[in-house]
Amino acid sequence: MILHGSDPGDIERAGLRLAAGELVAFPTETVYGLGARADADAAVARIFEAKGRPTDHPLIVHVADAPAAQHFAAQWPDTAARLANSFWPGPLTLIVARRPEVAAAAAGGQSSVGLRCPAHPVAQALLLAARAQGVWGVAAPSANRFGRISPTTAEHVVSEFDEALWVLDGGPCDVGIESTIIDCTREQPVLLRPGVLTREQLEAVLGQPLGTPDAHSPRASGTLAAHYAPRAKLRLMPGDQIRSALDLLGASPLKLAVYSRSLSKAPSGVLLRRMPQDAASAARELFAVLRELDTEGRQLIWVEEPPAIPEWEGVRDRLTRASAA
Repeated sequence: MILHGSDPGDIERAGLRLAAGELVAFPTETVYGLGARADADAAVARIFEAKGRPTDHPLIVHVADAPAAQHFAAQWPDTAARLANSFWPGPLTLIVARRPEVAAAAAGGQSSVGLRCPAHPVAQALLLAARAQGVWGVAAPSANRFGRISPTTAEHVVSEFDEALWVLDGGPCDVGIESTIIDCTREQPVLLRPGVLTREQLEAVLGQPLGTPDAHSPRASGTLAAHYAPRAKLRLMPGDQIRSALDLLGASPLKLAVYSRSLSKAPSGVLLRRMPQDAASAARELFAVLRELDTEGRQLIWVEEPPAIPEWEGVRDRLTRASAA
């Protein structure tokens, strides 16, 4: 069931549905989320069931502002405060110690919780409508089947689930890949998942370098080795390797697609999609392009490796995990 994000009545109805413990899919600036009230473990369990997601794989709790975030936080360290002041609302998730009495299911049973304040106006309106009903935060992973391509339009969400799901349509997502995740539970913050915010931007605010994940890092959304995968087999390759392989391919009957920044043409029968030259544009369209190539019935997708520079780190991360599936 599609609701219109521009309709205040639909926003209010979606907020009431969340308050009642039901699921609502909604847009953020990153991807569409599959939401349930974070303070009701039974409601959160519906997310895991709908997605086929392991219940120990934590969700991100979306909040309207920093005071709402602190409803779920046992501590709000200086590192979290600095990052929230600089990048919220926006595509940044902060992991902090969790108040023991709230959001246990959303946190995957961990003592920490991931919190994010989204910038999308429809997400903000929905969170405020839910808060008017006593809901301080909405747990929401990406609105797709577990491990598969994240959705960046309402139509993508509809294609994943049955018609009973309420989907709040806010148009295509502007960012296109999931949020950056920073662990703020220790003295040195750690980058757990890259996004469109670069290390340099984050470290400039923190005044210290970001650490590297280790055995003591909390589990976090979207950090499994294999994730974000299309149905087709995706292979990540340097541009010159793709060109050489296409030269050898000739008239092969492979149902092949190529997603590349440097190729301008491909052999007959090979579907070529041009990757944008800038990282932000590539991130914005990445999941939509992979979905399109799946829809075209391609069995193999060769993707040109993004540049190994900070701006492309989030896109490289998603493609690396998609190629591992």
